[in-house]
Amino acid sequence: MELHIVIEGKKDLSGQLYRQLRDAILSGRLASGEQLPPSRLLSEQLGLSRKTVSDAYAKLTLDKLLVGHIGVGTFVNAPATAQVRQRDGNELAGAAVVRRWSELSTPLRHPDPEGRSRYEFIGGNINKVPFPTEDWHRCVKNALREGDKARGRYGQAEGLLALRQLVGSHAGFSRGVRCREQDIVITNGAQQALDLIARVLVEPGALVAVEDPGYPPARQLFASQGAKVVGVPVDEEGIVVDAIPDGCRLVYVTPSHQFPLGMPMSPARRRALLARALDIGAIIVEDDYDSAFRYEGRPADSLQGMDEHGLVAYVGTFSKVMLPEVRIGYLVAPPAIREAVLTAKHLTDWHNSILMQQALANFMAAGHLQKHIRRCHKVYAGRRDQLLRRLNGDLSPWLDPIPITAGIHLTALLRRPVDVPLLLRMARRVEVGLYVTDGFYVDTLPRPALFFGFGAIDTLDIDDALDRVRHILEKLA
Repeated sequence: MELHIVIEGKKDLSGQLYRQLRDAILSGRLASGEQLPPSRLLSEQLGLSRKTVSDAYAKLTLDKLLVGHIGVGTFVNAPATAQVRQRDGNELAGAAVVRRWSELSTPLRHPDPEGRSRYEFIGGNINKVPFPTEDWHRCVKNALREGDKARGRYGQAEGLLALRQLVGSHAGFSRGVRCREQDIVITNGAQQALDLIARVLVEPGALVAVEDPGYPPARQLFASQGAKVVGVPVDEEGIVVDAIPDGCRLVYVTPSHQFPLGMPMSPARRRALLARALDIGAIIVEDDYDSAFRYEGRPADSLQGMDEHGLVAYVGTFSKVMLPEVRIGYLVAPPAIREAVLTAKHLTDWHNSILMQQALANFMAAGHLQKHIRRCHKVYAGRRDQLLRRLNGDLSPWLDPIPITAGIHLTALLRRPVDVPLLLRMARRVEVGLYVTDGFYVDTLPRPALFFGFGAIDTLDIDDALDRVRHILEKLA
């Protein structure tokens, strides 16, 4: 790798080289311990004599900014105080915008692996043990071979046609979504789908309704676009439609598995929500994030499948049924916003990785996805049953689980007063990661509750983890 040095003219060549190397060392661009090119090689790269380079190196060595090791080379010896002067953020013309973004809370931001406990009940994570790694590797290798035909070309903003066709079939078969491939936009996870919707519908001051409690990243995303976000309470049937204010442009809901409480939206409430959206001219965002795993009753149709007026933007993701790191989600865009969404996708992201899209298309076409979902369903059903058995058993004096029929998390309300921050700290000391729902509320007073994600914790670890939680609760009592 060439060292970035610019020599101007023919005067004071050694001095120019000396000053540039000195500045690079003191500014931190050249880190302490980094090896410099040999004088012969650097002189050839810069078109200077070797003596010119040697003189600059010698002067820097006298300044103790370089150190030479015979037979090894010349190395940077930067002083501990060498650093770039960083401009104070308050001096920036855009300081207010930067501050607003910095102050947005991110309660679902996942900790680094080093910060996680042995037993984690964090939501959203999944266990990769049952994943068919060899099948996936073959699909990726096939995608690499297929990509040779189009190497060096950009793809379409809406995504690979083969993948959109398979996604349409998958969503229609499993969730009753009514769509064609031209209605589908492949996105970088569900979060980008929400971002695209917000970009084309939200402007400063626009009114957006979200469930309260609800999914914080969606709420914060809408707020970052300048929206006035209003929390609408939920009851046992889902969002309270009568509380949705006039003038809303967006109504964000999780009807199949309400986040975080877990209950599904009733059919009557779904019909009422569609009627309310039609009345006020709002787009409903249906976030169907983990309903692939259903444990009881008949599957309910998607809200989008009930929509007769093009009001519902359906958001799906493969992060829960496959791997989060693949970062593939999708949006079924209603006709009114489809072209605007495609423009926003093109301008902000151009398109998803074609390699990952082709690999996923291969994976789905070979039937691996459906087999994997069935395997995961069995595993997650066992973990859910085990959690409920304990929460309704020896932990029932403290915790009251809200019944769930789908998904990979459940919420348990606290039956009696508990010092929750102390509970969380004590649990972390015994390697149990517990989480609360407080950060999921907007305007409604939070109900004390624990949030149990069971996608990532191994089945054999659940009892041991809950034994430790019970021991702590007995101490606190």
